[in-house]
Amino acid sequence: MKNNSFLILLVGILIGVAFMFTFSRVSESRRVLKTATRDWRKLYLVLQTVDNHYVDSVDRQKVSEAAIDAALAALDPHSVYMPPQKLEDAEQDLAGNFSGIGIQFNVPNDTAVVIEVIPGGPAEKIGMQAGDRLLKVDTTNIAGVRFPQDSMVRRMKGPSGTRVLVTVKRGNEEIPFDITRDKIPTHSVDAAFMVNDTTGFLRLSKFARTTYEEFARATLELQAAGMKHLIVDLRDNSGGYFDQALLLSNLFLPKGKEIVYLEGLHRKRESFKADGKGLFQDTGLTLLVSDGSASSSEIFAGAMQDNRRATLVGRRTYGKGLVQEPVYFTDGSGIRLTVARYYTPSGRCIQKPINDDYAYDIYYRYANGEMVNADSMHVANGGILPDIFVPMDTTKVESFYINCNKKATTMRFASAWFDAHKKELQAIDNYDDLLKYLDGAGLERQFLAFARERDGLAPKGREWEVERSYMMTQIRALVGRYSKLGDNAFYHLYLSTDEVFKAAMAHI
Repeated sequence: MKNNSFLILLVGILIGVAFMFTFSRVSESRRVLKTATRDWRKLYLVLQTVDNHYVDSVDRQKVSEAAIDAALAALDPHSVYMPPQKLEDAEQDLAGNFSGIGIQFNVPNDTAVVIEVIPGGPAEKIGMQAGDRLLKVDTTNIAGVRFPQDSMVRRMKGPSGTRVLVTVKRGNEEIPFDITRDKIPTHSVDAAFMVNDTTGFLRLSKFARTTYEEFARATLELQAAGMKHLIVDLRDNSGGYFDQALLLSNLFLPKGKEIVYLEGLHRKRESFKADGKGLFQDTGLTLLVSDGSASSSEIFAGAMQDNRRATLVGRRTYGKGLVQEPVYFTDGSGIRLTVARYYTPSGRCIQKPINDDYAYDIYYRYANGEMVNADSMHVANGGILPDIFVPMDTTKVESFYINCNKKATTMRFASAWFDAHKKELQAIDNYDDLLKYLDGAGLERQFLAFARERDGLAPKGREWEVERSYMMTQIRALVGRYSKLGDNAFYHLYLSTDEVFKAAMAHI
């Protein structure tokens, strides 16, 4: 009986996943369970046979998780099982806060460099600075040993009130920081600034729990600066919380306008409409989209397009329009089960077809010419089609750029520049002042020397003539990011070579 109890429990879980008995009335649950037990009899028999006859002892947790993984994988690519740690990490990221020390860093070579110390966070309060090199976390050496970046993050994150010792290198000095972890806000609005007297730009990276508040606050600030038209960059925004997409859509639509509806075999059609209280109903709107814009990004984009509220510029979005409902288990794990599909107000299904080539869809878009030819885009393939198509520009890069990219030469140059000019950069808090500084810094000559001396790389023939504008914009943006303007400087500088942004501005 003990052996069979495990199997009965596992089958019960799988039956519950398949039929979502959590959401059914008791009488319906009993009927479903009776039918499901008969349909899933083979699975029960297999697991019973394993438990009774396998040559060694069975790791029941491992087998049960493998069975759940396999069952969900047979449904669709977005119905997934998440063990406790993975579930916790995913929900912390979307929730808009986590416990840690409050820094952002990248790894341009083999040592992590602090890009930003989050204002008000534990690291900022104790004196850590942008440009510090991370050497150790507690007693673990993380510099010069190809230490995985996600492992660095995990070691620095932890429950509020716990302590961690982070040793950094600043100039020639090693400094230990004994930091008490605390709640750290994470942001979904990466940048928000005026690009001219009447046009604002806002970069939105995800739909987290705090997205609506961040978005509304940033947009109000832009309005106060004279904004009449807003460009929202949704490129590579993979989505997140559904309610945040509804709240953002509501900001721009009059009362009664449909935002989205969802429907599934066990879900009657449910429609969501604007309440007419949106703050920005009279603000001009343009959305930048790409094949990396997914889920909540597509809900927002589809609602704006179908209600003729915004112009979409870029390329066809990803096509992720399945509704996942969470189910949590007492051990801290959980599943995300697909229960319905999202449809735009005009009835377009956002979800792209699920077939054997689903995982390679983006590759096929390149192979079939969709990235450079608007005629290759089709509504039946899912996603949201832009109003203004902008083909991918493949003319800006040659082998010198590709080789520099492989060795992260531009990022390492920006980091080395900051080391040598930290005081100057950290004093800049005005965009016009930053432009003047970058114009007079001699970055081009020094970058080419850095690439040649450090990495043995030099442009050949006409390579630099082709790549110069694009690469120097990238270098200026990376260096500018180390100023007090942070990501606002990075994105503002980068827009000068952004063809999608240029097309949006031309349409406005």
